[in-house]
Amino acid sequence: MSMLNEQEAKKLIDKIISYSKADEINVTITGGRAGNIRYARNTVSTNGETDHLSLSITSVFGKKSGTATGNEFDDKSLEKAVRRSEEVAGFAPENKEYMPALGPQQFAQSPTFSEATANIDPSFRVDAVLRSLQECIAKKITAAGFLADTTGFVAIGNKRGLFGYNKSTSGEFTVTARTADGRGSGYGIQSFTDASKLDTKGVTTVAINKALASKETKEFKPGKFTVILEPQAANGLLSLLISAMDARTADEGRSYFGKGGGGNRIGSTLFNEKVTIISDPLNRDNPASPFTQDGSPRQKVTWIDKGVLKALPYSRFWAKQKGVEALPAPSGIIMQGSDQSVDDLIKGTEKGILVTRFWYIRAVDPQTLAHIGLTRDGTFYIENGAIKHAIKNFRFNESPATMLVNLEAVGKPVRIENNMVPPMKIKDFNFTSLSDAV
Repeated sequence: MSMLNEQEAKKLIDKIISYSKADEINVTITGGRAGNIRYARNTVSTNGETDHLSLSITSVFGKKSGTATGNEFDDKSLEKAVRRSEEVAGFAPENKEYMPALGPQQFAQSPTFSEATANIDPSFRVDAVLRSLQECIAKKITAAGFLADTTGFVAIGNKRGLFGYNKSTSGEFTVTARTADGRGSGYGIQSFTDASKLDTKGVTTVAINKALASKETKEFKPGKFTVILEPQAANGLLSLLISAMDARTADEGRSYFGKGGGGNRIGSTLFNEKVTIISDPLNRDNPASPFTQDGSPRQKVTWIDKGVLKALPYSRFWAKQKGVEALPAPSGIIMQGSDQSVDDLIKGTEKGILVTRFWYIRAVDPQTLAHIGLTRDGTFYIENGAIKHAIKNFRFNESPATMLVNLEAVGKPVRIENNMVPPMKIKDFNFTSLSDAV
């Protein structure tokens, strides 16, 4: 019973609402299956699969709300959960920023579901990992990896007639390859909606090649360098900029996107003209749920167009305060790129550094979006359009905003987690010190 279809979910939500004595009631039901397999030192260490079905009920009296959760679905338990949420609401303080629940909405059908992923079983996971391990053993590489997949649904409803249902699948495979002496390290990742596109052998080969190539490193003095960021490295910083995009924090002067004296920087040129970032829940390569938790419809949005900030997310409360339309934050973004590969970007670089991956990124200043972190799993020196040798890892102090200002070239976007991100060539990237990590 972990996966409910749309009709089953609607019937259950209607039953829960029928028990309500509150002014408003908002119901969310989530369920599905999650599976994984993990290996380390070339040996599978854990594997498993779980099913879950749970609900969240929020009751509202005026501007006071209370929430109860549960995972029992008999009539008595459902009514008890409703009563509990009403009881909690009675003790809650008023929320001065409370917004009334939405009425019926129209939601598009997003391509978030794949039968191939929904049909994953333990045998599929074992075979996928075996293809990775065979490559590692053949090259005398020690590997650790993790394959996780999920199939689930979310359904929402309220007293005002709102109802939404979406089912989805997702998965991710990651592998870290180490040489026998521990001196070389490589990393590979693939995120997917459709499991038929999963290539654990190919991802592992990339990680192995990085590990073998990074065994012997040379030490470079820290400073500002032209860098080529592979998609997983670029995403590590770009996702921080996207999460900082919010109209309220900008208007209140608490973020990079605010301007002196109040207000935000929508309409301003903030980045290089090569930067265009959109979100589109219906995009087949990077789909997302067509609605948010409160039932706001998601739609295709251009956030940054040729370097110009075009939009910021507005909560319903803040949109009302400012007299504008509410705009939900994106659930995954797509940064437009080109047809160039990482190798193509390397060939066009006279001197620079190739970064495979960033690690341990931490915020320094929300006004500038400055962050610190480290490179790892393969960092290489580029000269005259070719990789010359591996170099010792760096610590960096850099802002994703500055990164997008200093952008020189972009390659073909790749799905990393919930984003489509291209490799990027950046000038004057700030490395501050050396790191002994591999």
